[in-house]
Formats: sequence, structure tokens, C-alpha cells
Amino acid sequence: MNQEDIDNIGRSLEQESELREKLKDRVTELERRTRTMTATLSQIHSTPKGECCIVHIMSRLVLSSLRSDLRNCRVTVRNIADVVPSDQFWRWKDLWTRPMQSLVFVATLSRYLENRTLMTLTELNQELEIDEDIKDRFFIPTEDYLQGVITMVNELARLSVNTVILGNHEEPSEISAFVKELFAGFSMLNLKNDALRRRFDSLKYDMQKIEEVVYDISIRKLANSQKT
Repeated sequence: MNQEDIDNIGRSLEQESELREKLKDRVTELERRTRTMTATLSQIHSTPKGECCIVHIMSRLVLSSLRSDLRNCRVTVRNIADVVPSDQFWRWKDLWTRPMQSLVFVATLSRYLENRTLMTLTELNQELEIDEDIKDRFFIPTEDYLQGVITMVNELARLSVNTVILGNHEEPSEISAFVKELFAGFSMLNLKNDALRRRFDSLKYDMQKIEEVVYDISIRKLANSQKT
């Protein structure tokens, strides 16, 4: 190996190191945003009785703030995409996998709290303005989307318990119907990824936990008493 080859290797290593640091800085900003939004969402577990219907499970102000934060993530995502070299998404994606899964969790749970529906991957791409012009450098892999959705279900299982504690005996039934539909959809997938398949197994336990809450409410006739 001559000196020119050594110099070329050295420059290549330096360029790669500089790129990694640039990406880390921009991913750190994404992590900061997702932590803030996750902290905001945690308020759903302490909403006072009387504000627990799905429209007011969090104040309109908080939901509006979350929508604004999600829109702001468009710039952060674009900043990451601007640094990734063309067709090198898979080389660098591990740097932002976790915060992107957290972002999926925040977006999908926020959508459920607003109107009891699931935000699709297509809708999430539109929300974050992940357009065709950057998809060779940045996009949300299906696996990361599904991981975020499963985390959302984990949180709904916890919410089904806490809404009862807060005096809302109707919400668990709504959550149960939603999660059962999601579980049916997941059951139709051929999950070959080990990590994703293990996470899918957790859905069964979440669904059982929610069903137990609904059963306890039913035998105690709490939902009926609330209506009368």
C-alpha cells in the first residue's frame, strides 16, 4: 500500500467521521423533540374526572401543542435527510431508529385521542412531509412504524386502567374494541423479524389486560351506573 492509498483511506475515514457527527447532532434534536412530546402525552394518565371523554381526554390546548410539535418535526426530519448521502439510508438508519419509533408512537396515540382512529404510515409520511424527493435518503420503514404502533397499544393498556381510577368507566370498552381490531390486523401479517414478532406477542397480554378491566367494569355494573 503506497502513501497515496493511505492518504485516501485517511480522508475517507475523516469524511465518514464528520458525517456521523453531523447526523448525531441532528438526531439529538429529534430525540429532544420526541421526549418533550412523550412527556406531554403522559398527562393523559392524570386527567381529572369530567374531562375524560375522548374529545377532552387531554385539553384542546395540549392536543394543539402536540400537533404543532409534530409539524415542527418536519424541519428536523428534513435536516437529517439533507445530510444523508443519496442511497445510503440503510447504512445510517440505526442512528435514528429509536427516536423515529417514538415519533410514530406520539403521532398514532395523538390521533387516537383525537378521533379513535389509527394514523396510517402513508398519513404519517404526509404529516412529516417525507416526500419522494428524500425517500432515497430518509423514510419510515414499515418495521419502525409497527414498533411505534405496538408501543401505542402498550400505553392504551395502561390508560384503560387509569381512566377507571379517574372515574371514566366507558373508555376501556372503546380502547378494547380499537385494540382488538389492531390485533386482528397484526395477526394477518407474516412477521419474520424476531424483534417485531416478540413485540407482537406483547399485544396479546395488553389485550387481555384491557379485557380484564372491561370485565371488572361489567360485573360491577359501573358503566351502566355512570349513564344513569
